[in-house]
Amino acid sequence: MSEKIELSIVMPCLNEAETLEICIRKAQNFLKQNQVHGEIIIADNGSTDGSQKIANSHNAKIISISEKGYGSALRGGIESASGKYIIMADADDSYDFESLQPFLSALRSGSDFVIGNRFKGGIDKNAMPFLHKYLGNPVLSFLGRLFFKIKIGDFHCGLRGFSKEAYLKMNLKTTGMEFASEMIVKAKLNNLSIIEVPTKLHKDGRSRPPHLNTWRDGWRHLRFLLLYSPTWLFLIPGIILMVIGFSVSTLLIIEPLTIEYIMLDIHTLLYTSSMILIGFQFIVFYALTKIYAVENGLLPKSSRYHKLFKYINLELGLLVGGLLLIFGLLLSFYGFSIWKDSHFGNLNPSHTFRIIIPAVFTILFGMQIIFFSLFFSILGLKNNQDD
Repeated sequence: MSEKIELSIVMPCLNEAETLEICIRKAQNFLKQNQVHGEIIIADNGSTDGSQKIANSHNAKIISISEKGYGSALRGGIESASGKYIIMADADDSYDFESLQPFLSALRSGSDFVIGNRFKGGIDKNAMPFLHKYLGNPVLSFLGRLFFKIKIGDFHCGLRGFSKEAYLKMNLKTTGMEFASEMIVKAKLNNLSIIEVPTKLHKDGRSRPPHLNTWRDGWRHLRFLLLYSPTWLFLIPGIILMVIGFSVSTLLIIEPLTIEYIMLDIHTLLYTSSMILIGFQFIVFYALTKIYAVENGLLPKSSRYHKLFKYINLELGLLVGGLLLIFGLLLSFYGFSIWKDSHFGNLNPSHTFRIIIPAVFTILFGMQIIFFSLFFSILGLKNNQDD
């Protein structure tokens, strides 16, 4: 019986003829020198420069991926890998394939996911563009740590290792450059053990520009982080809007506010009341996004997800919404009585609108809560059947 493959080294490839050979040779040297039974997989994404011929002449395994994109190429290569462990890196000679031992050692020691840190390992001169080094990577890495509580200093290091079992748990979906962010986020969400090791970044050996587009791909990474963190995208902004809107509205209902020479009155009250409704819409979108992501396998289920249906239910929504609706109608009748007492003539807007605006607001707010609770209860039917 042939010896089982321990390590698969996967390289995405799209017209990398200039550097592919040196990368394959370095990977082969690593396997030979460290006596690792492994394979080298070239995930070709439609090269037209003879990269396939180079890979074939050096006994690398070629996997042709028809669907375009960095993520598509890597997913195809990883899924065809036979190794217990997988290490991936670009085929541009920016990472040293002869220095993979720290990654393999960490995987052998039980780590599920190992990622390099170029800021700790060192970055050669001109190896990383200025905007990537001082803006893109630091900002996106900070947001990743903030949103997902992942203790990683370099979210976009392309040199990574993981077990095949861990890869299957991550259930990765994206096809473009955001695949790099999705891998880390999914590893965290699935409670996989993550560590990082210092990694040296060299200037790549290609004469052509890289495939990475600074602004387009940076936005795709940012968009992914936001969409996978509905708490930061919807819930926290919604709570902030509602708290500010409610606080200022309450003060303005009592009397106008004067800040130095600026007076805030009923016109401001219209905007602060709207802030509450907009904030509530943010929270509604948080709940709906969370449900959609979980039910479609984009996010794993958690105990907090089940509590969402436990504490937000149809009965509570109808009760709260109904009380607000009744309160709004009572205020409306009170405002109407004031108008009636003036024989349906002119009224003092500053006084009347302090009644009418809260009346209209509570009617709208009550109806929104009722409609949301009805829709939310429909979404919760499947969750209740599963319990």
